[in-house]
Order: sequence, then structure tokens, then C-alpha cells
Amino acid sequence: MSEDGASRRIVDGRWVVNRAWVMELTGASAATVNRWYAQRDRYPAERRFPESVCTVNRTHYYDQEAVEAFWAAWREDVGTGRLQAAGRRPGDGRGNQGGGPGRAQRERAIAVALAELRAAGGYQRGMAARLARAHGDSERSWQRAMTEARTVYEREQAAAAGR
Repeated sequence: MSEDGASRRIVDGRWVVNRAWVMELTGASAATVNRWYAQRDRYPAERRFPESVCTVNRTHYYDQEAVEAFWAAWREDVGTGRLQAAGRRPGDGRGNQGGGPGRAQRERAIAVALAELRAAGGYQRGMAARLARAHGDSERSWQRAMTEARTVYEREQAAAAGR
């Protein structure tokens, strides 16, 4: 086995992961991952969060392939539009939600997403995930940029159709 504090380790010849790893993969909050696990019996088998395969120092570990299959099915059937952190995000009380990339970086991301929409001839499922893999940053950040870019793209298309 790997180190005791590792979020990913090999147990019985297979990779297992803990909830921190799941949160990093999915972008979900700790509360959401806990809910997926606690309410897994409410979901059909293909969208059910996997059962833990072992516990090390009171930390549950899940089969990595099962978690990845769960996440792929969840994104396909449910989507990720409502994944957000539970409760209030930290900020300075004046609307600044803990800093962030800034508007200039956001505008660049929107421009990249808009170029991707134009090249593909419109939105396709999974575009934000591909942009996150290609350019870095979280999938959720690219989903927000893609949402704004889609608004611009749809306005462009409507204007072009009205000419």
C-alpha cells in the first residue's frame, strides 16, 4: 500500500481513491460527495456512487474505475450545472468571492470558448471538459466561460439569420 495520507493508493492490485480525490475529479463540494455516498441507494445502478472497498485510518476508499464510471454516467445523465460548493463561499463581504482569475482572464477564456463554438459550428456536449484538459483550470470555470460564449454565439447566429 501507499502512504497513509494519500488520496490515491493501490490496494489488492487496483487503484483506490478517497473522497478528496473524488472532489478534485468532479469539482463537487465535500457535502455533495457525502450526499452521493449517503443517498446512493436512491439512484439507478449506472448512476450510483460506488461502495467503499476499504478503510484506512477511518478514511473510506473507493475503486477508482468505479468512481470514474460513476462520474461519466452522472455527467451524461444529470450534468454538472448545479455542482457548487455548499454554503457561503469566502469573500471580503463586498462581493469579492475570494479573488479569482480576474475579468481579463475570464474574457480570454470566453474568447477561446467562442472560437471553439465557431469552429465546431455550435455547442457540443463535453466542450468545456475538453477545454479544461487542453488549457488547464477547472472544468467548472470552462463551463461558465462556455455559457457566456454560447450566449454571444447564439446572438451572432440570430443576427446572421436575420440579415
